[in-house]
Formats: sequence, structure tokens, C-alpha cells
Amino acid sequence: MRSTEFLLAAVASVFTMGSFAADPAVKPGANPGGPAPVPAPALVTSSLVVEPTAIDAALKGMVDSQKIIGASGLVFQGGKEVYFGAFGLADRENNKPMARDTIVQIFSMTKPIVGVALMKLYERGKFQLDDPLEAHAPEFANLKVYAGVDEAGQPKYESPKRKVTIRDILRHTAGLSAGRDDQTAVGAIYREIDPRAYTNTLPEVAQKLGQVPLAYQPGTTWDYSHSTDVLGRVIEVVTGKSLYQTEKERLLDPLGLPDTAFHVADAAQFRRVAEPFANDRSFGVGAEFFDPRHAVKYESGGGGMVSTAMEYARFLQMMLNGGTLDGKRYLSPKTVGYMTSDHLGSAIATTPLYLPGPGYGFGLGFAVRRTSGEAAHPAEAGTYFWGGAGGTYFWVDPKTDLFVVLMLQSPKERVHYRTLLHDMVYAAVMK
Repeated sequence: MRSTEFLLAAVASVFTMGSFAADPAVKPGANPGGPAPVPAPALVTSSLVVEPTAIDAALKGMVDSQKIIGASGLVFQGGKEVYFGAFGLADRENNKPMARDTIVQIFSMTKPIVGVALMKLYERGKFQLDDPLEAHAPEFANLKVYAGVDEAGQPKYESPKRKVTIRDILRHTAGLSAGRDDQTAVGAIYREIDPRAYTNTLPEVAQKLGQVPLAYQPGTTWDYSHSTDVLGRVIEVVTGKSLYQTEKERLLDPLGLPDTAFHVADAAQFRRVAEPFANDRSFGVGAEFFDPRHAVKYESGGGGMVSTAMEYARFLQMMLNGGTLDGKRYLSPKTVGYMTSDHLGSAIATTPLYLPGPGYGFGLGFAVRRTSGEAAHPAEAGTYFWGGAGGTYFWVDPKTDLFVVLMLQSPKERVHYRTLLHDMVYAAVMK
């Protein structure tokens, strides 16, 4: 089963790692044998001084010790590629090296794509953020909220004090249970119904999730759940098309992202798919890597897509540009700014597994840095990020005018590399 991951590290990094050194003859912005790099509008003069030898030295030992197979990563600043490296192997059995066009499972990095597709519909007046969820997904019309247990130890339920809204779903404050790790009666109901089985269609997923009581009153608590899967269902209802069809028509095709999809449809491209070590496939929550060479019924908006480093970079450059790329407008700058602002404030509680981490709030699909201090790593306030359980990660820093993408397939090592490389990136920022 694919999984919306629950053990995401707080902040991360993006250069690349492995046993193959980056080609010293390849200059920033060059792109031998891969998709066209992200266009480079003249925004600012780069203030990064990248030291690839230092990064290579720090990471080569990890590959040599067989902790990872390989990875790729890049840094863009001022609309220009200032670093790219691809190291190690994407596929050990076929001796296939990591490359710009390696296809990786991005898991929860699917969420920002779904969020942007949804907000494109919002900009066209298809819904309001404070619309009740049930107005667009009637499967959630009869929700109850878990209220503890009575004197006999039996679970109690109460009515929601207000309706779940689309805004709640976007910012993970709907009260939906995370499911597998929930040891209350709600978790037991979730596991029995198993809404995220990949034999389900999105309507079936929503219908089953609608039977699970909420773990919290709507709008009171941030809890990482399957909210973005629900957003996929909302998109289907609003457009009358499948989630992928809407993404493809409104976002992926216009942006030029042919490999960003819910599976690899062309057998000729199977050789480009990255594989983790056989003993490094589990996320520790009863889920693991899937085989993207086979289509499934369930288009998981929370964690079901694949992409490449260069394609995800185009998506992030569009966001950093304020919603435009190559002269095409995808979102307004105000919408992008709204999505990447903190929507939690101090009134909303957080669970122990608060993935954004100290110093971060949460916007409409992204963790958002509140202050330059407080968090465990350097970054400017306003930086936003997210990642995937398989090891992928990105962050966007509008004040420094940069974004970073990491493509790695290793649940065991993702926290280490994100932390290490995040610090090394900011050590290279000279002003």
C-alpha cells in the first residue's frame, strides 16, 4: 500500500549524494542528456558559493558504506541553476546511475501539486475556502467527533461544533484521524474500514473516511492525516473529472511535466525508475514503496505521485516566481503568498507528531517558517517546505530567492541527509 507518510523530518536539504562524482565539466545551468532545465529569468545575481567537493566528501562515505544507493539534487537561485549533482545508482540491479531524469516516488511531495490544482479552481470561483467540506464531498455529511470514554470504558461521540471546511482540509485541521497510529476507538474503526486500500477508488476512499469519527473538533488541532486525499475527491466532484486528468490539463501539461503522474505508463520509461535498497522500503507505519510501473485505482493526492528532479524544479520555480513560468500564469502572486503564509497562529493546537517542527507554522499545503530563529536549522522567515517518506524533499526561500530539491529513495536515511545538506546549503549563502 502506498502511504501518506507520518515520520517526515523537520527540515532538509538538497544537493546530491553518492559514489559517482558530479561531472566537473558540467557548468551550472547545463543539462546533458536530460529534460530542459528550468528557464532562468534574471531575478538576482547569485549569492551562493557552492562547494561541491565538501558536499561530495560528506556524502560519499554514506554510499560507500551502503547506507544509500544514490540520490540527486539541485539548487536554484535567482532563477538560475547554481548546483546540480547526481551520484550513486538509481537501480543497482541494472547498474543505472542517478540522473536528472530519474523517476522517483515523491510520496507527500504530491500534496503541494494537489494544493495548487485545487487553488486554481478556487481562483475561478468554484468554491470558497470556508465552504463546508460536505457541500463538495457529501460523504462527510454525518461526521461525529470522538469525546473520550465513559465510566464503563466505552467510547463517546459528539456532534461537531462546526462543519469541517475546505480550509481545514488544506491545513490539516479537519480533525481526521491519522489512522494506523491512533490507539483510540477512532483508530480501531479506521483500521477495520481500511479507507486507503489501493483497491479503492477515490469516491470509495472518501465514503469510507466519512464513516470514521473525527479525532478532534474541526479547526482546533493540527494532525497529519489523509486530508489531501480528501482534496483529491473534492477536485473530482468540482470538475467532474479524475484528479489526475484535472492536474494534467490545468497544471502538469502546461508546466511541461510529462513524467509527473500517478504511475509510469510508458514501458519504455521503466528503466528510469529509482529503486531503494531491499531492506530500506518501509516507512515504519505499516507502509512502504509501491511499484509505479503498475496503475492503481486510487489516485492518492496525499502521496501517490512520481516525478523527476528537473520537473519538480519547474513546479517550484513557478511558485517562487509568484505563480508564473515561461510567460504563463498558473496562480496569482496573492494566492501563492496566501498559500505560503502561516494559517495556524497560536490558537490551533498541535499533536506530538508535528512534522513542521519548532519555528514553523503551516499554510495551505506547506510548512511555513515563522521566524529566522527558534527552528533547528538556518533559514529565513517565510521559507516553506515539504517532503516525502521515501526521502525526497524541497524547500523554497523567497527572501534568499532560492529553492532546493532532493531526490532520494531511503526512508532510513532521509532525516540525516536533510539535516546535513540543509546546513551546508545555507553555509554557502554569502549575503
